[in-house]
Amino acid sequence: MADITPIIPSDRQVIDGYGDGQFCVSGQWRTGSVIVLPDRTEPWEATDFATLTVEHFVQVIGAEPKVELLLLGSGAKMQLMPKALRQGLRDAGLVVEVMDTGAACRTYNVLLAEARRVAAALLPI
Repeated sequence: MADITPIIPSDRQVIDGYGDGQFCVSGQWRTGSVIVLPDRTEPWEATDFATLTVEHFVQVIGAEPKVELLLLGSGAKMQLMPKALRQGLRDAGLVVEVMDTGAACRTYNVLLAEARRVAAALLPI
C-alpha cells in the first residue's frame, strides 16, 4: 500500500491511528470523540450515534473555510443516519457520508491528500 502522507502539506491534520477509544492526529493521541478539520482537531461532545442531533455538528457547520464534505465515523460498524438528521445537516449546508470510523479515518486522509475541504466527525472504536 502506498503511503500518501508525504503529499499532504505539513500544516494539515492527518489521522495517524485509531483504536481503544482514542485517535492519533498529527502525532498527538486524543481520547474520546473528535472532529478533525484540515487545520485543527477538536474534542467532540458526541458519545453515541443514536443520539446525534444537528447541534452536535456546530463546529463543522461554522468552520471557515466552509467544509465541502463531512465524513461521519459511526463507531465499529456503519450505521444509517436518520432521514431527519441528514436533512437538517443538508439544510445547514453539510454533505455527510456515514461509514464505520476506520473507513472514515482512511477516507479523510485520502481526500485531504487531494486538497479537498473535508472534515471528519469521529466516534471512537
